[in-house]
Order: sequence, then structure tokens, then C-alpha cells
Amino acid sequence: MTDPKQTADTRRSHPLLNGLRSWVRSIKPDRKDFGKDVVAGLPGAISSVPDGMASAVLIGVNPVYGLYASIAGPVAGGLTSSTRLMVITTTTAAAIAAGSAVSGFDAEQRPGALFLLTFLAGLVMVGAGLLKLGRYTRFVSHSVMTGFLTGVAVNIICGQLGDLTGVSPEGANSLAKALDVITHPSSIEVAAMLAGLGALGILFGLARTRLSTMSALVALILPTLAVALAGATAVVRVADSGDIPRSLPMPSLPDLSLISVDLVLNACAIAVIILVQGAGVSEAAPNGDGRPSNMNQDFAAEGIGNLASGLFSGQPVGGSVGQTALNVSVGARTRWAAIWSGLWMVVILVLFAGLVGKVAMPTLAAVLIFAAVGSLRLGVLAAIWRTGRLSQIALTATFVATLFLPVAVAVGVGVAISLLLQLNREAMDLTVVELIPRDDGRFEEQPAPKSLRSDQVTVLDVYGSLLFAGARTLQARLPEVGHAQRPAVVLRLRGRTSLGATFFRILATYAEQIGASGGRLYLSGLDSDMAALLARTVPVTAEPPERVFGATPVIGEATWAALHEAQAWVVKSKN
Repeated sequence: MTDPKQTADTRRSHPLLNGLRSWVRSIKPDRKDFGKDVVAGLPGAISSVPDGMASAVLIGVNPVYGLYASIAGPVAGGLTSSTRLMVITTTTAAAIAAGSAVSGFDAEQRPGALFLLTFLAGLVMVGAGLLKLGRYTRFVSHSVMTGFLTGVAVNIICGQLGDLTGVSPEGANSLAKALDVITHPSSIEVAAMLAGLGALGILFGLARTRLSTMSALVALILPTLAVALAGATAVVRVADSGDIPRSLPMPSLPDLSLISVDLVLNACAIAVIILVQGAGVSEAAPNGDGRPSNMNQDFAAEGIGNLASGLFSGQPVGGSVGQTALNVSVGARTRWAAIWSGLWMVVILVLFAGLVGKVAMPTLAAVLIFAAVGSLRLGVLAAIWRTGRLSQIALTATFVATLFLPVAVAVGVGVAISLLLQLNREAMDLTVVELIPRDDGRFEEQPAPKSLRSDQVTVLDVYGSLLFAGARTLQARLPEVGHAQRPAVVLRLRGRTSLGATFFRILATYAEQIGASGGRLYLSGLDSDMAALLARTVPVTAEPPERVFGATPVIGEATWAALHEAQAWVVKSKN
């Protein structure tokens, strides 16, 4: 018969149940902060109206899909993220990537393809979180990400000139469309252009005032009222892109018949963009109680936000820099501020759907252009440019790729450049130094000699990676054996936990060259696992065993022991 106490203990110790209880405790509203979070969520919801609609315009779909995403993302993401003040909602980078991904679909199929794309991106992000891939975001270099985001900003500015001026431009990309608008001024709709320029004037005018958080909404309302009062029927409205229903969509699975290899690759590209941006947001909005953010949990939260957005007819969402900054500035205390911003959006959509449909499209173009101009960080670009040729190449290549290639390809180019830069750093950022023993028991560093000296001990230390190309760089920078007779070398390898086959081969070759001159190679500072692996892989360096001196808790002890052994051997060999 089962012991009830044992069963209860088993339930209490079950990891899934423990995880569920922990999550429930983490999302439980704090009574003293609840009211403040309710109030803090309202500015976020209001600002999400223009942001959400504008993001959908970038994709080329009904602006209401951006509003649906501004509900699903903050609620689902807010319930699951570890960075409690992060707002998971629409972002311009994700929107322009999604627009590129679904541009090849017919207008009727585009919404379905968008929902499927969002759902697939969510699956990728949840998988990245579960597989704990958060640490790999650091391999996307700052230069590459800056180049990509700058390219996105320029694409937005150029791509929105048509809507800003009431023109339907032609062209293969945003630059070509912008050129078409500029070279055909006679096709500009004056009323539309005045509405768009008026909205831009409001946005820039209110940017540094107390009304800055409301500037986008004001920029939608006032020019739209002016257009309505002037009877300018030629100006395109939001409702012209599709009906803005008052009711919320019912959850439904995306149309899997639209799936393709290109759509999957684009979903992966969007996931990379969102995850890298989200990692930056997590760092910029630390938890108030001092608890560190869990990047992998935030990855999964962004994925869950996208799954919810895809199920509820929305577009891709991610950690938003602007919305998170607004959330912090208005006094948000817990995750419930972000959740309430999504819930307030439900109220706005149900009560004011008719008014949303009357918004003039040039004002949305103005909101996008203003956001894109604001995202251009000329100081950051200048700083990256000054850091050297590699950063210049990475920045320029990613920027140009973003302007002229599909976003998925541009992201792939950026990731490839980041990996190449990382490998190049590992290969080139390697220094070999000589350690000169001092009478006080310490070592003094100096540049490594070009060649070894006869009947003398040379102690070497290495800074930098010894993996892959780094090992080849080491081979080029080790002192040459040359004509030295009976040289002894002590190579310090303390702290090395991973040494590849290339390094072992190079080490064996160097040991053979020293041995051919009657000398010896000694190794110091290796942990026991590395010493055992070295003995199996490079026997010439480990026989006899006393040539490998394992690491001890005392720094330098193994190197001194190897030095004394080598000095004794040199004296003996000379006699």
C-alpha cells in the first residue's frame, strides 16, 4: 500500500511541479505595486497604437495585425520573461525582416504567411531557450549588429517616402523606390505630403518635452483631423488597408500549407534579430530586486510571445528598446506593467476601432521615419569606424547587405562575418612572451626571443586562444630552434581547458625539432585531464613523465618546478 506521506513528498519534489509553483509565485501580483503597474501600463498601450500599426505597414499588411501583436506579445511574454520590466512587442527590425519574408506572397496569402512566419520564429526562439543558446549571442559582433540596424533604419526612411507623399513608387528595393519618388515630384499628393510633414513636425517638436511619450499619438490625431476637416479624400486611410474589427480574433493554428524552405530560413533570421536585440534589452533593464536576468528564459519568453502572436493573427514581436525604456520611465514596478499594456490595448481596440481606421497613412509613415532617424547613432558609428579596419569591414558589409539583399540573406551575411571576425581575433590576438625568473620568486615578462639559445632554459607563456587558427599563429610565433644546441623550453599552459588536434600536432612538431637539437620541451600548469590527453596524443612531450608538471593551487609553482628540472638537466647535459 502506498504511503500517503511518501506520495506527497514525491509530488513536492517533482521538478515540473516545483517549476510550476515557482512560476506561479513569480507572476503573482504584488498588492502594493499592483495599482502603479496598472497606471504604468496605459502609456505603453497608447504608444503601442501608432507603433503597432506602423510596424504592420512596414510588412505590407492590415495595421490591425500590429495591434493584435501588441496584445499577445506583452501579455504572453510578460508572464514568462525573467527580465520583469522588458516589454515584448512589435519592433521595426523584426517588422522589416517579416516584410521581406512575405513580400513574395500574393496579397490574399500574405496575412496567412505572416502568421505562420511568426509562429515558426516563436518555435525557433523557444528551442533556443530550451537548448540554452543564450551565450552564443555574444558571437554577433557589435559592428555587425550596428551595421544591420543602420541598414534597417535607412531602408525604413527610404521605403516610407511613398506613403509620406501619397505616391505608389516603383523599384526593386527601398532605395530605388525613394529615388522614384524624388525624381517624379509631379506625382506627389500635396495633401498627403502636408499631413506627413505635419506629423513629422509634431514628433520632432515634442521629442524633448514632457509630452514626448504621447508625441506619436498626437502626430496621428492632429494631421488626421486636419485631413478630415479639409475633405482631402485622396489621402489614404488605415481602413483602406482592410477592416479594423472591434472584436478580438479567435486563436487558430497558422496555415501549414504555406510552409516552405524560404519561410523557415526567414523565421530563423527573424529569431536571430529578435534574440540579439532582446539580449541588449535585458542588460539595459535589470531587475529591481537585483536578481540577474536569465537570457535563456528571456529567449523562451520571446518565443512564447511570438507563438501567441501567431495564434492570434499577429506579427513577430521581441524585446523592444523603446517600449521597455518607456515602461521604466513611467514607474513600472513588476512584470504586470507590461502585461497591463497588452490588456489596455484590448480596451483601446474594442472601444476605438472605428477611429483607428480613420488614421491617415502618411502619419504612420511619419512615425516610422521619426523612429528610424532616432535609431541612427552617428556617435556609435563613428566610434566603431575608429576602432580599425576589421570593424569598418564588418559594419560596411552588413550595412550594404541589408540595403540590397533579402533580410534573411543579410542576417546570414552578418552572422558569417561575426564568426569570421571571432576566428580572426582568436588567430591574431595571440602573444608569446618569455618569463624571466627573479630572485624574489616571481617572473618578469619580456618579448619572446626570435630563436632559442644553446644550453639555456627559455620559459614561455602564451596569451590568446590555442584553438583552430590560433594554434597556427602560435606555430609562427614560437622561437625558432635554428642552430641552438641542447636548448630547453618550458611552455606554461595554466588554465587551458580545451586544446584541439591542431595544437597537439604543432606541439609534437616543436618537441621533435627541439629533440633533434639535443634539447627538451617541458610543460607546466596543465590540469590532470589535459595532461592525460596530451600523454595519449603527443607522447614525445610526455616521455619521460617528469617533463609534464601539473597545475597546483599555487600560481607559478608548477612553472618553477619545471624550470628547476630543466636547469638541472642543462647543467648535467653540459657535463
